[in-house]
Amino acid sequence: MKYHPPTNRSGFTLVELLVVIAIIGVLVGLLLPAVQAAREAARRMSCSNNLKQLALATHNYESSFRVIPAMTGSSDFSVQARILPFIEQAGLSELINFELPLLTGPPWRARFNPALKEAVETVVPTFLCPSDPGDVRFGTTFADSSNGFTAGLNYMYSYGSGTGTNYDHNYKTDGMVWTNSWAGFKHCLDGTSQTVLLAETVLGDQMNASEPSPSGPHRRIANWRGSRRNPNGPGFTMGGTLIENPELDSVFPSQISSYRGNRGSTWIRGVPYATVINGYMTPNFRIPDIGLHGRGFYAARSHHTGGAHHAMLDGSVQFITDSINRDIYHALFTRNGKEVLEWPN
Repeated sequence: MKYHPPTNRSGFTLVELLVVIAIIGVLVGLLLPAVQAAREAARRMSCSNNLKQLALATHNYESSFRVIPAMTGSSDFSVQARILPFIEQAGLSELINFELPLLTGPPWRARFNPALKEAVETVVPTFLCPSDPGDVRFGTTFADSSNGFTAGLNYMYSYGSGTGTNYDHNYKTDGMVWTNSWAGFKHCLDGTSQTVLLAETVLGDQMNASEPSPSGPHRRIANWRGSRRNPNGPGFTMGGTLIENPELDSVFPSQISSYRGNRGSTWIRGVPYATVINGYMTPNFRIPDIGLHGRGFYAARSHHTGGAHHAMLDGSVQFITDSINRDIYHALFTRNGKEVLEWPN
């Protein structure tokens, strides 16, 4: 019998294989944060571009009609709905008959008009920040009892600084929109580059609860209880005292009764909690937004680190940090404060 010597076979030992796997794991661990950072940078750029498109659309609307769209009531169409043709959404705009009521039924149980269901449920990418992980579809029931949803919104028009009684949009404020404002560029006395037109915020988490959002930027609105409408003009009273420039930290949580997760729940309806913002609280403020009978103190918030995007009236977009001086921030939200400002770094 002929002898055949054993054949030498090349290959990895178990130890070598484990070392290779460990090295790959280390490399993935090093690369993953860089990949995530690159993706967030792209999302942040897309968010900035969305705001710029909305600001330019507002410019085009103003050029056509000599005014900026106004808030026309909580049961009526939003400013965002009126600029649709100027963000290449003419087809969607044609689905909306602005002569029809947006809501039908008694005020305490008003529901969306089913004749407008297709428009109500249409998700508009330009209205959404790609960094926001929230669900953009908010469940609702239409007036014909059919179930459906409303499409969400991240970008809100400014109705002022929120100082004094400027949180009450039913009266003339120091912002660019309020109820029946129909203001134009001529009404901005502070300069278009120093006046906020829009800012971003986060989608609500669709939870009605007794506690604020558990983590991340606040996604629930706190309800301020015990206030009354001012019988003599704008604003609300508390114990007979007009609410002006409140220290919200002391209000929270002593006057808070509950929380709602409906921020940004619909782009088509001009209800303040869904479509407008003011500058009373600096970006990503440490306490939630606070609502007062449909008005309130609504802050810019984002999932971008360190601040939030703001579109100025001149069409530029600025990333304003959480640490901005509060007085400067208030001034940026006024159209007629006549402040002399140096842009914050």
